[in-house]
Amino acid sequence: MSDENPILLDVDTDGIARLRLNRPAASNGMDVPFLQALHAAVLHCHGNPAVHVVLITGEGKNFCAGGDVRVFASKGEQLPDYLREATAWLQITVAALQQLTVPVIAAVHGFAAGGGGFGLVCASDFVIATESARFMSGAVRVGMAPDAGVTVTLTQLVGLRKATEILLTNPTLTAAEALAIGLLTKVVPDDALETEAVAYARQFVDAAPQAIGATKRLLWGGVGATVADRLPEEARTVSELSGTADSREGLAAVIERRAPKFTGK
Repeated sequence: MSDENPILLDVDTDGIARLRLNRPAASNGMDVPFLQALHAAVLHCHGNPAVHVVLITGEGKNFCAGGDVRVFASKGEQLPDYLREATAWLQITVAALQQLTVPVIAAVHGFAAGGGGFGLVCASDFVIATESARFMSGAVRVGMAPDAGVTVTLTQLVGLRKATEILLTNPTLTAAEALAIGLLTKVVPDDALETEAVAYARQFVDAAPQAIGATKRLLWGGVGATVADRLPEEARTVSELSGTADSREGLAAVIERRAPKFTGK
């Protein structure tokens, strides 16, 4: 794939598929073309028998800052329609990641926020993060609701009480805090992320693929039906909220770097 593509995918000779989020100038913020390319890359991994493990990384300073708020704000009254499409692509991508028969590892640096970044963290099988990485849901902060199945997967990972706190109060979690509550697999020094992530991935190169695939299916199967049930309701809610004045104010506040002033409209 060209370096100009929003998603870069390479499969090395050991069977590690390196999937790189490639919109660094936008902190790898997700728009519709980005999500379409991400879905296509995941489907390629589904159809490539040479792939034994998928390693997701982000180019630039951040793993993924979530949805591209500037693109969203530019849509004006058309935002609900745009987000219906964006959310649909995000949902089928998350489902495709969970349905992969090979392990998915997210290697996180900088921020993992919103339905995009935070959602990918929750949808991955393993998460390795740098000590300086930060995690935040952020949806309610801009007058929207979580998506990417986070209302289900986060609860499974950290428990209902903690998930409620994270999604409703939007704390910025440090890597140490995220590890302590079970959101992460491992925290490594900032300068060791690439080395540690690849080393972690290599343990699956010679593993029994059918056993790995079956075990992953059983694990996500206990959650997947519930996630699938919630995805349409999440999409409806996100689209509905994006048409409110509070949502427009939330996006404007992020872009203008100020506190939002919500009116309940």
